[in-house]
Amino acid sequence: MTAIPGLRRYHAPVWDEPVVMEMGRPGRRGIVFAEPEQAVASLAGSPEELVPARVRRSTRLALPELSEHEVLRHYLHLSQETLGMIGISLFGTCTMKYNPRLNELIAARPEIAEVHPYQDEDSLQGILEPIYHCDLMLRELSGMDQFSFQAGGGAHGAYTHACVTRGYLAARGELEQRDQVIVTIQTHPCCPATAAAAGFEVVTLMLEENGYPSVEALKAAVSDRTAALMVNNPDDMGIYNPDIKQWVDIVHDAGGLCFWDHANSNGVMGKIRARELGFDACMYMLHKTFGAPKGGLGPAVGAYGCTAELARFLPNPIIDFDGEKYRLDVDRPDSIGKVREFWGNVPQIVKAYSWLRAMGTEGIHEARDLSVLANNYMEQRMLKIPGVTKSNPENAQWRMEMTRYSLETLEQDTGVTAVDVQNRMTDFGIDAPWLSHEPWLIPQPITPEAGEAWSKEDLDYWVAVLEEVSREAYSDPELVKSAPHNQAIHRPDTRHVEDPAHWAMTWRAHTKKRAAVRSGEPAVVSRAGAKPEEGVASA
Repeated sequence: MTAIPGLRRYHAPVWDEPVVMEMGRPGRRGIVFAEPEQAVASLAGSPEELVPARVRRSTRLALPELSEHEVLRHYLHLSQETLGMIGISLFGTCTMKYNPRLNELIAARPEIAEVHPYQDEDSLQGILEPIYHCDLMLRELSGMDQFSFQAGGGAHGAYTHACVTRGYLAARGELEQRDQVIVTIQTHPCCPATAAAAGFEVVTLMLEENGYPSVEALKAAVSDRTAALMVNNPDDMGIYNPDIKQWVDIVHDAGGLCFWDHANSNGVMGKIRARELGFDACMYMLHKTFGAPKGGLGPAVGAYGCTAELARFLPNPIIDFDGEKYRLDVDRPDSIGKVREFWGNVPQIVKAYSWLRAMGTEGIHEARDLSVLANNYMEQRMLKIPGVTKSNPENAQWRMEMTRYSLETLEQDTGVTAVDVQNRMTDFGIDAPWLSHEPWLIPQPITPEAGEAWSKEDLDYWVAVLEEVSREAYSDPELVKSAPHNQAIHRPDTRHVEDPAHWAMTWRAHTKKRAAVRSGEPAVVSRAGAKPEEGVASA
């Protein structure tokens, strides 16, 4: 890769690494345990007798036999290949911010990592306290009266509201009548999806000239069938709906509930409180807004908060405090039950609590302001890049913590798509930028979100990379279309991703679909660019 002034030389690590199930040899061990002392053995008895015969395995467990060094080296190689991508990640709609290492250490302490929710409450006071106080902090931020942390993510939090809505309507004898949930086309897909999963009919409002549906469109949609309004605001375009309080009043007048999905709260936290706008419930993503890590499919927490009127329907249990002792309140006859096991993802709650305590009121306000400032700084630079335009350009409002852009002009001029740009940006050490939820409302979208954690230099570099890729698209479009060039694998083979005959989710399924892997057989290495039948990459 030829160095370009201002852009880094970058190439992701490449390892011809087999899958772990193909590694090792019989008899290898990471730890060899000594025989138990006679005194211990006499007290514990025979290990075979401790396991009932009907639950003992009849065949040897199919696990690779490896030394500790081999295991460490294998996963280090995988991390270098996959985590080599972690550069500047401006992931729009899913705020990517720094996750303090201190919070990781706190959550890994045995006082947290090794407790069990079935322990006696007297032995759980130390872990119940931060969860309870995290609830209090979110109440202060939102104006709500009670939070539940049981939901396992944002979509799960939206589903919690759909279930709470069902419980509320059933208690009022209105569940059969009120069967519609209103969303907008820019509402996060989890809201209409979970409303439908809970049995509601979804009514979707389309965007109008200002980038959001009109008050008149909402009035036309509400009726005596309206169960709830579920929206996020600002939306993924970065546009804040200034009519939102009027929206809430219209839905309330029709007898429905109002739910605010706070996925995009980074630009309004500490500034706007959901309850003061009239919302009955809201949800925060602790794994985004409050500094806890966000990984693919988890770990996550969708903290769901609501008014006192709805609190009796919250999932069990709720953590309460009587002034002296914390307790798990399970005696709640109107509760919707559980939406997940136990109390939720406790380590993530502790990390978010630690982040909130460290930031304090002033820190939260500063983070909010920096997020808005950084986004609008980027916007001024982005709109100078050839081929880049802004969504809803007629809306002159300042955007919040993100702006959705369009690369439609770039595609029309060069044939280079947003996906091509996404791939090429990774060649410069940039994490693949987020494009948009489906369906694409803006042609060839790209949605960076600066947040408060990235430096001005990081933002400048991200924009400089996009500027360079735009230059390449106009001068050598095939270079961009054939990207990435500097990754561990050029491009994964996606021809068979929809065909279960060509892939497997488990090693057992893989061995059924392929010849059985025999012990002592040489490792089959999956090389970059190999055809699916040549290695295990297709599995």
